[in-house]
Amino acid sequence: MILPLLLAAAGQTTPTKLPPANPLPPPTSEEGQVMAPINALFDGLARRDPAIALAAMRPDATATAANEKPDGTRSVRRMSATDFAAGIKPGPERFEERLTDPAVEIDGDIAMVWSPYVFLIDGKVHHCGVDHFDLVREGGRWKVANVTWSSRTTGCPAA
Repeated sequence: MILPLLLAAAGQTTPTKLPPANPLPPPTSEEGQVMAPINALFDGLARRDPAIALAAMRPDATATAANEKPDGTRSVRRMSATDFAAGIKPGPERFEERLTDPAVEIDGDIAMVWSPYVFLIDGKVHHCGVDHFDLVREGGRWKVANVTWSSRTTGCPAA
């Protein structure tokens, strides 16, 4: 009842249409197929299982972390997929990484995914930043060729 009155007062007769939402692509779409190894990598983190994470990556894949420390200094660390996976260790904490607005770009057998993310430990925000994934399709399957991320502890969205 109130909406028609507000619209009439504003000189409109029909409500304006909201822009479409941008949900994650369904797994059957090409974008969903690109996201599959990223989701598997996150599953490896959540399960604290380095083998799951490595299976989502090319054997020669790399990982690059650009971290902002609490004192404002920054560091960049580049590592092999094996070294990255070695940092995934068993433990009692529950890890979860969430992409908040992934942009997926595909050209033939290469793809790129860029997204802000939030990393939670036991359901609480630990840090956030931006993830960038380079992927390649070989033998019909997408694999992570490189993952690069920024990391900070300030200005993160709530869980």
